[in-house]
Amino acid sequence: MRPIGEGARKGLGVNWHMTGGRRRLLSTTAMGFALVATLSISACSASSADPAEPAAEQSAAAKVSVQPAAGAEDVSPVEPVTVKVPNGKINRVSLTNAEGKEVEGAPAKDGRSWRVTEPLGYGKTYTWSGTATSDSGERGKIAGSFRTVEPAQLISAELNVGDGKTYGIAMPIKVTFDADVTDKAAVEKALKVQTSNGTEGAWAWLDNRSAHWRPKEYWAPGTKVEVNANIYGVRFGEGAYGASDLSSEFTIGRAQIVRANTQTHRMKVIRDGKQVADYPASFGLETDPGRVTKSGIHVVMSKHTSYAMTNEEYGYRDYVVPWAVRISNNGEFIHGYAPSISAQGNSNVSHGCVNLAPDNAKIYHDGALIGDPVEIEGSDQQLSSADHDYYDWTLSWKQWQGKSAARG
Repeated sequence: MRPIGEGARKGLGVNWHMTGGRRRLLSTTAMGFALVATLSISACSASSADPAEPAAEQSAAAKVSVQPAAGAEDVSPVEPVTVKVPNGKINRVSLTNAEGKEVEGAPAKDGRSWRVTEPLGYGKTYTWSGTATSDSGERGKIAGSFRTVEPAQLISAELNVGDGKTYGIAMPIKVTFDADVTDKAAVEKALKVQTSNGTEGAWAWLDNRSAHWRPKEYWAPGTKVEVNANIYGVRFGEGAYGASDLSSEFTIGRAQIVRANTQTHRMKVIRDGKQVADYPASFGLETDPGRVTKSGIHVVMSKHTSYAMTNEEYGYRDYVVPWAVRISNNGEFIHGYAPSISAQGNSNVSHGCVNLAPDNAKIYHDGALIGDPVEIEGSDQQLSSADHDYYDWTLSWKQWQGKSAARG
């Protein structure tokens, strides 16, 4: 089809009028009036334009653009999916999968665009259909299709924090993946932490399968925290993608810190700036490197009314102790132990745990929160990465930031 008016401007002696995209021939009388009107306007015009040059088209077709482009392959199911008509408005539009199910979407207020509002599926073909009308009245089709990526592997994740829970002021946020992550930077960018008071913090990769978020300083009591791992559709590297998103909201509780010293044989509890307890304690036997209680900032990881202790190297299995509070993954606990009461407060005889009298251990157990810091000093061994979770607070802030894959 030629542009509007093309026939008349080439001296074919016929004028065409556009109505709904169809041409109809004007009557001879109408042609006469049109010719007179044209001549009159030309005679009065001061324009220097060449009358032989066609004027700008007054009836351009609707310009439809879709994203992803028609025919696109390996599209992430969370990439923006839109249709736009910059010179017109959308009449109707739908995006359907191979089974004919329509994808949810929403139009812009001006009617010139439409976007998908739900994640798409992996390994599926999606097809556009619909129509749009240009500002000058021409109709156009919305068409095309694209296909989302088929992952070589789906990687799942889990969080160490639960909805509605309350944690101590040293609590790190940990995202654990069920396979090694190659593209750590891409994954880290999908991990978000929001706080009620703008707490400064950062992500750090402590191994190939876990990323931790830690505040620069201990959390402020009462902080509201929301964590989102928006990993669905994210490229993990080597053909792997995230299986599903996960999130959690929790609160930081009162400020409780345990300060223990292996040389004074005491364990003090400070709550909201005030000392509330000072217990005699026995720590790990210092003459045996395998039994030393590590110095450094530990974090309460779990609480148990009783716990079966096993250490094959030292000849005991399933030895049950009361009121056990785990403070690292290297086997260190604060727990009750009646047989060492005579040593508590004056010597270190344990296999690395902090021994308290059972009654004292219960009081401490009942008041402890997961995430409370336990600051131990005095021994010649330092808590480190060899002790596994949680050694987060043994790193300086600069060291911590250096373990980010996406920083900078």
